[in-house]
Amino acid sequence: MGLRTKTALVIAAVAAVVAAFIGLLVHQRTADDQREDAARTADARLMEVLQDRIAGVETNALVNPRALPTVLRDTVTHRPVRATYLQESAHGGPVMWAAARSGADIVAVRRSYAPEVRALNSLDQVLLSAGAAAVALGCGLGIAVAAAAGRRIGASARTAQRIAHGDLTARVTPKGKDEIAELADAVNTMADALSLRLEAERRVTADIAHELRTPVAGLVTAVGLLPPGRATELVSGGVDQLRRLVEDVLEVARLDVPGIERAQREQVLLGELARRAVAATGKDVEVRVHRDEVVATDPRRVERILANLIANAYRHGAPPVTLEVDGAAVRVSDRGPGFPADLLAEGPQRFRTGARERGTGIGLGLTIVMGQAQVLGARVTYENLAEGGAQATVDLT
Repeated sequence: MGLRTKTALVIAAVAAVVAAFIGLLVHQRTADDQREDAARTADARLMEVLQDRIAGVETNALVNPRALPTVLRDTVTHRPVRATYLQESAHGGPVMWAAARSGADIVAVRRSYAPEVRALNSLDQVLLSAGAAAVALGCGLGIAVAAAAGRRIGASARTAQRIAHGDLTARVTPKGKDEIAELADAVNTMADALSLRLEAERRVTADIAHELRTPVAGLVTAVGLLPPGRATELVSGGVDQLRRLVEDVLEVARLDVPGIERAQREQVLLGELARRAVAATGKDVEVRVHRDEVVATDPRRVERILANLIANAYRHGAPPVTLEVDGAAVRVSDRGPGFPADLLAEGPQRFRTGARERGTGIGLGLTIVMGQAQVLGARVTYENLAEGGAQATVDLT
């Protein structure tokens, strides 16, 4: 149940309780006033009758009536007082009685109480209609208030989601001075702090890579001067890996800066582009073109994405490695242990290779894939196949 529904229900419930309380109060007060007025009227009539009886004037008073309620009869019999009584279950409707002793007799008058009952019933109908209108108004007010609050909270939530997905420029426009405005300020503060921290980390990473680039280039040149041999091969392999690491770190640093990398698009056949990318890797990859399609993309960046996915499949997966082209989508799959659960849940993380069974590595290959895909406006998804193995899909639409 959403906040809007909960708020509307709470306000409607409060309106219903208040309307019911006021309605009961008005009903009871009106009923008491009606009874008091009817009793005074009956008592005044009884006094007139008693005075006429004393004066010997003929009246239509009831003398020793058999229908007189027992409670009223006992009251005036044992005490010399005038008394009134509302007989609600009398035949023909409710009756207001007034009685008193006059010598040895009991003199009484009565009047119908039906007009008061009808008036009270009419009042109850009005109160019921007013209460229903108040509940409806309260429900509408609750929906309006909840909708306004929900829009403000939703704006903060959507901004937080954009920040979580990498848009560090997203901000919330605070409105008012309530708790929701404080939430918006907190989201903006969090985004500012996160942006500063990531920028500092990117600069440190880029500065380290730049500082390493010159000595690594010197190492590459020095290795070329070493005499052939097993030791030279080991040193050359380590230097080459270090060189690739430095280049990857620099590429990640460039991709982290919004607007620095721009795609140079051109119309290409995706099947031909995929075959060219596979040939450039020198790996044994089976290429299947189910449906070829001309796409407007940056060939160099697509080749970089496919090369990294193929390298990841060989490093962390197991052959056979397959590349399939289906329209504007390219799928790279292997028959290894599959992607780790944290990668499927959170996406690639730099300098993390995932589960131990997927092998070792510097953990930048899939990070570069995601960065290049963002430049292209493409979407990359990862999944584990039911028959075993991992599959990465690049959608260029």
